[in-house]
Amino acid sequence: MTNTAPSLATPNPAIPRPAHADLAIDSEVALLIDLLKLGTFIGGPMREGVADPMGITPTDLRIVLALGGEGELAGHELSDIMGVAPMNVSRAVTSLIQRGLVEPGLDQTNRRRKPVRLSDEGQALFSRTLPIMAKVSADLFKGVPVRDREAFRRTAATVLGRIGRLTP
Repeated sequence: MTNTAPSLATPNPAIPRPAHADLAIDSEVALLIDLLKLGTFIGGPMREGVADPMGITPTDLRIVLALGGEGELAGHELSDIMGVAPMNVSRAVTSLIQRGLVEPGLDQTNRRRKPVRLSDEGQALFSRTLPIMAKVSADLFKGVPVRDREAFRRTAATVLGRIGRLTP
């Protein structure tokens, strides 16, 4: 059975072809390149489909999603998870605190660690993102068989689990 659904590696005429497109590239390197592209371009649908309609910035959305999914996190942990400069995370967290969406947490084992968590209002915002994200994901994954989505999710979980253990 042949799958005719477009893949992430299908060329998009709106995206310039890389200079190395004609080189023989190992399939794992090609996959890594596709993942880097995905990481870059996924921001558009998340901004347009989720952040903008909710009246928050993409950085605010990423913080709300991180705290909603992981629980209390310190600023440096948010910075690491999001791949955003600590100063940008700090500014966004301050804004979210002022808006009543995030509140200071408490680390009983390390008083120097300053975690934050979603307030009740922030938790409600997180809950409202889920059905909106379901619509965005339905559009993004349209035509991708469920078994492929599940395999991709398992693979992503494995790679995410390894990233912390990789050494340069």
